[in-house]
Amino acid sequence: MSLKKQWLINIVMILLSWSTIPFLGIRNVKRFLPASILIVILEGINVQIGKKRKWWFFYNNPKSYISGEFPYNIGPHLVSSMWILKLTYGNFKRFILLNAVIDFYFAFPHLSLMKKLKVAALDRLNNWQFFLYIFYKAPILYGFQYLFEKKE
Repeated sequence: MSLKKQWLINIVMILLSWSTIPFLGIRNVKRFLPASILIVILEGINVQIGKKRKWWFFYNNPKSYISGEFPYNIGPHLVSSMWILKLTYGNFKRFILLNAVIDFYFAFPHLSLMKKLKVAALDRLNNWQFFLYIFYKAPILYGFQYLFEKKE
């Protein structure tokens, strides 16, 4: 896939994700955005570790965080974190189950599609390891939100 097409996919992915924000409601955005931002920052740190250890790669620009992981972090990851909290906060079992389903989708069918499209692929991780890599942050997100709610 050309770099131009990858940039187009990245922009569309971010815009589609953020286009759902009005349906969250301003109160929910204010409530869930701080924990979601913290989890995206944590993911940004994890990405640097993953890139250094070559857990995955992007075909067009393998060393670029901006054209690689960053669009996922500020698009689907940030927005879906707010949506998951909105839909499940207060019921930890449902929260974990929904995260497991979404992370499973991302680690298996979505990554297979990204590999076929020559956008990104796993290198030193298999799909199950990648699933655990993204899933372990779910309880941390819930914990961040719990601490924010407790503080208020």
